[in-house]
Amino acid sequence: MKTLEEAKRIFFSRFSSNQRTGPEEISVENSLARVTAEPVFSRMSAPSYHSAAMDGIVVSAEATYGTTDRNPRTLRIGRDALWINTGQAIPDGFNAVIMVEKVHQLDEEEIEIRSPAYPWQHVRKVGEDIVATELLLPQNHPIRPYDMGALVSAGVYSLRVWKKPKVVIIPTGSELIRHKKEEGPVRQKKGQIIEYNSLILSGLVLECRSIPTVYDIISDFEDSIREVLKRAVDSDADLIIINAGSSAGSEDYTAEIIGDVGEVLVHGVAMMPGKPTILGAIEGKPVIGNPGYPVSATLSFDQFVRPLLSSLQGYPPPKRKIISVQPSRDIPSKLGIEEFLRVNIGRVGEKTVATPLPRSAGSITTLTRAEGLLRIPGLSEGVKQDEVVDAELLVDEEEILNTVVVIGSHDMTIDILGDEIRRRGHGVRISSGNVGSLGGLIAIKKGTCHMAGSHLLDTETGEYNLSYIKRYLKGTKVSVYHLVLRDQGLIVAKRNPKGIRDINDLTREDICFVNRQKGSGTRVLLDHKLEQLRINPDNITGYNHEEFTHMAVAVDILSGTADCGMGIFAAAKALDLDFIPMEREQYDLVIPSSVLENARIQMVLKTIQSKGFRERVITLGGYDPSRSGEFWREVE
Repeated sequence: MKTLEEAKRIFFSRFSSNQRTGPEEISVENSLARVTAEPVFSRMSAPSYHSAAMDGIVVSAEATYGTTDRNPRTLRIGRDALWINTGQAIPDGFNAVIMVEKVHQLDEEEIEIRSPAYPWQHVRKVGEDIVATELLLPQNHPIRPYDMGALVSAGVYSLRVWKKPKVVIIPTGSELIRHKKEEGPVRQKKGQIIEYNSLILSGLVLECRSIPTVYDIISDFEDSIREVLKRAVDSDADLIIINAGSSAGSEDYTAEIIGDVGEVLVHGVAMMPGKPTILGAIEGKPVIGNPGYPVSATLSFDQFVRPLLSSLQGYPPPKRKIISVQPSRDIPSKLGIEEFLRVNIGRVGEKTVATPLPRSAGSITTLTRAEGLLRIPGLSEGVKQDEVVDAELLVDEEEILNTVVVIGSHDMTIDILGDEIRRRGHGVRISSGNVGSLGGLIAIKKGTCHMAGSHLLDTETGEYNLSYIKRYLKGTKVSVYHLVLRDQGLIVAKRNPKGIRDINDLTREDICFVNRQKGSGTRVLLDHKLEQLRINPDNITGYNHEEFTHMAVAVDILSGTADCGMGIFAAAKALDLDFIPMEREQYDLVIPSSVLENARIQMVLKTIQSKGFRERVITLGGYDPSRSGEFWREVE
């Protein structure tokens, strides 16, 4: 396994930065974003004749000398002056234009002027903009819309540009199926995965001004992969991507096949995601074994394919804007591996806060939701919460300024809230981080969020959140707003095959439980119930198996990883699981009073109070939004 920089050096030294795809001639109309393969010289001057730059009259400047307000001059139309419009040619014998605003018309034949003109006044002379034979555009210049106008203006109607690189994409995997057939969408069976990496990679290739060709899905048979790879090498492709099969499993043949018919330059890059990347060469063509997980495939493309496609066309790859951010929590990282961590980013006071998204290389939504990338160096064991680090922006900086950062307990209505704000046409974005209710309160104390979602039960009073706010936010004035009442209980498999009835069953030997993380309101509620029933957590199998969201708990149960977990009804309903209700709890938004007048915060509160938001929440099931957006009290 090579470091990222070493892998790049090995790969790009084989495929020289001066290597190009070859020139082709195209019309100017089709040249937008193409790159010139040779310098372009003008074929004629622009303007090609002396022309008027203003509406007015054209005169001989010498005939107007001595004119003043006290000594005006009368000119006769047709003899001393002619009417002229902007862009019209200057007639022989004339050399200046007087604007119409400076002309006093006496009658149809005579006009009066009260100031002199000077030679070439308001006249665009031949070649003022472009002189015939001058260099118009240099080699390796990306064509912009105004370049197209300049080319035509200079009499250039076609030009030579670098050909768009052609990229063959080969998806592999016996479990893969296309998302649709000629007759319509396919029905996915158990054990089948809809193939979409080729769609992502094709889009990325198009972004790089290149031409993708996607081959049919190839099953995990060595001979089949070898045959299709040979076909791709024999084609006119400039680059070949084999997606999946790049790791070290029993059916991962990509590296072996590339090595047999060509050369493996690198197998394994010390980056995460993207570690199984293969960099090779066959008959002088670059071949990349791209990992099968979508995040890995995308990051591998960014590091190796994108720079190469740019180089083949003679332009540098675009650089993303770098900004300084502060993580919303400590982020540990594996020593020896350079990690690319997807994050949400928002501006909170003077801080720009980065909230980590899930690290799973198979989680495509971490790419759709990401606003930035944190690169954690291989020699680092992570980033501390109070550390300022660089992040690559994946969105416009304006979006970061319009982001409301919500940190705390996970709730599905937060996602509905973000979508409802956008549906109404407002530019506010919701960035949420799921660290538990207590983690949200601590984030407010540290000034790393705009609001926190909390449902912490005071087991002595039965009241939600207030006692915890007083304990952990002492000295910080906050306002508490109701978001929803929601049903908490035990999520179990469909039709409850193990006959779980209540918490007492969690101690059964045949029951495997999945818990929420320490500091979450759900964990507090569970521990309270266990204490009431005098149940020792050590007697519950899986008590120390923690997840950070209700949906993650539900997925564990759906997949059979666990038989039961504590969560909300809406998560059970979303995955068609059964639910045993235990408690209707209060979920609130805790907002520092100092930011209440912020227009973005007011937009969030207004949306929560809206009829549309409440109706959408009801459809989730297990929610009562009748008090959504209602101010409860201020606490200090």
